[in-house]
Amino acid sequence: METAKVMGRREFIWLATKLAIPIMIQNLISTLVNMSDTVMLGYVSQTAMSASSLANNFTFVLFCLYFGMSAATSVLCAQYWGKGDKTTVEKIVGLAFKLSVVTSALFFAVSFFGARYVMYIFSDNPETIELGIKYLRVVSCTYLFMGISQVYTSALRSVGKVVFPSVTCVVSLIVNVFLNATFIFGWFGMPKLGIIGVALGTVTARVVEAVMSIMYSLIKGDVRIRIKYIFGKSGVLFKDFLKIGLPAVANDVVWGLAASAFAAILGHIGDDMVAANAVAVMVVNVGAIACRGFANATTIVISTELGKNNIEQAKIYGGRMLRLTIAVSLIGGVVMLIIRPFMIQYYSDKLTETALSYLGTIMIMTIWRLVGEGINTCLICGCFRGGGDSKYGMIMDTVYMWGVAVPLMALAAFVFKLHPLWVYFIMSMDEFGKMPFVFHHYLKFKWMKNITRDNL
Repeated sequence: METAKVMGRREFIWLATKLAIPIMIQNLISTLVNMSDTVMLGYVSQTAMSASSLANNFTFVLFCLYFGMSAATSVLCAQYWGKGDKTTVEKIVGLAFKLSVVTSALFFAVSFFGARYVMYIFSDNPETIELGIKYLRVVSCTYLFMGISQVYTSALRSVGKVVFPSVTCVVSLIVNVFLNATFIFGWFGMPKLGIIGVALGTVTARVVEAVMSIMYSLIKGDVRIRIKYIFGKSGVLFKDFLKIGLPAVANDVVWGLAASAFAAILGHIGDDMVAANAVAVMVVNVGAIACRGFANATTIVISTELGKNNIEQAKIYGGRMLRLTIAVSLIGGVVMLIIRPFMIQYYSDKLTETALSYLGTIMIMTIWRLVGEGINTCLICGCFRGGGDSKYGMIMDTVYMWGVAVPLMALAAFVFKLHPLWVYFIMSMDEFGKMPFVFHHYLKFKWMKNITRDNL
């Protein structure tokens, strides 16, 4: 019988904000880390900026795998934490740690030894390809460390420990920006390494994140990374992890590959569009910070309530989180409008005239895409995954992104040869095409499940 009391609106908003703000800070700092690469490479050349942007599309696919593993980790940890089972939470962390390390090693091997083939996917410009190869081979070393911090911090956030992940990101940002500047401008007698120096800064920052995560686990002990759970058998827990994680990973990989396909199409349109898109993506990520923060908080709120078996509360809180996410998405759009003229002015002497004209327009287009992404992320990644339903998002993104969005963009670019801005416009509408189906699934409420087990 349901006996838990539903929180008042003010109390709930405070709880949601308390969860979301540290996540937003972490997302902001992570975005600033990536922005620092793009901004500082503007001092090297437009080609260097384009090369790093295209090379990072491969890294983005790995991030999608991490997001999927983090989703399974977060949902299971939050539900078992809500149930009061800390031992199982640490078993989940050990399992996720093991899977992330194996995945990272595979991606390192592909990107380090096959960098040339990776760059051929995204560009046909010889100079861009050669710079991208140099960048990718160095930055691939980050893969060996990223999985550690990604999985562990997602576990901490899922149980309400949201301060340390933000501290980790602050330190990472400081290290990355400082080393980028050192290697680009030749501070302290260091050589000016250009795009390779930016990659070295990124590698060092990721190593610092991983070391901090391991040290926190050993010293603080809220949730520990335990060797016995990394190498131990996981049994039925592994099956539950795969049940949530595989569709989530598949969903994020499908979505990530579609985003990479978008980037590849833009890359074959020309370097001007690639450079403009690199700046626009950087800015939209700033605008998306708030809505993504609240969407991530949705997973925690929903999972925790379902772990306590508070089904009706989860339904009510899901609706409240959706409304909050829409509100902050609109605010993010306003932030982008405010940033837009400053970014155009800043890049006025760093981009070609054509690239600059593209930038002014596509930054407006990304606003409505941001709102659509915020809504879909809250429902698919927040509500559905929080309730243990990862399959729907996987099916939706597979069918829509690859059956509709990518083919339409390819036709517009290569068959009808539309103006690059029309091609970008078609890409910017992808989130709204699937939205009616997502809302239909949400309103059926069949996604709400308590997936915890006893005696694990």
